[in-house]
Amino acid sequence: MLLTLTGGSGAGKTTLAAALADGAPGSPVRVLHGDDYYFDSPEHGVWAPDESGTPRLDVGDPRSVDLGRLTRDAEEALVSSAAVVVDGLFARRVAPAGSYPRFDVFVDLPADLRLARKIRRKCLRDGFPLDVLLRNYLLHRRDAHERHVEPVRHDCDLVVDGDTDPNVLAGQVWAAAAGRAVTAGS
Repeated sequence: MLLTLTGGSGAGKTTLAAALADGAPGSPVRVLHGDDYYFDSPEHGVWAPDESGTPRLDVGDPRSVDLGRLTRDAEEALVSSAAVVVDGLFARRVAPAGSYPRFDVFVDLPADLRLARKIRRKCLRDGFPLDVLLRNYLLHRRDAHERHVEPVRHDCDLVVDGDTDPNVLAGQVWAAAAGRAVTAGS
């Protein structure tokens, strides 16, 4: 089964992916993180100069993700794993060839809480400049979320509250995915 976790930055997708892997019924779960698939050279992806003129990858644009490589890796993982979890802003766009069952989850969290989590993670933990993060959010990320991430909510099988305990969410997701698999098999 392919299980995708889509939602805004800071919604709790990666935390939920870890809880899903830890609480998986049966076989081990393979987790692929969308953040590991951003392009790293200006030949691919969407790049724009920052205020100092340095080209920066627009991580809020799905064209900046190597979806081909992510899809191939998901296909390979599905051959040997009973379940593959893909988390990321654009995880819902992964479309492996073959007839694998799939379950798409949208991890929802209000914008202010997502921003607070991102500040805590990037600025307080990792030392990223707060003024740059806020400027990026106001000038680019907020709009990119509304254009590219939020519309996917309606294509997902389940919407979960990213403020819920991740282990509780993992149980809900596994139960809903199993229920859908039973319904699809009937």
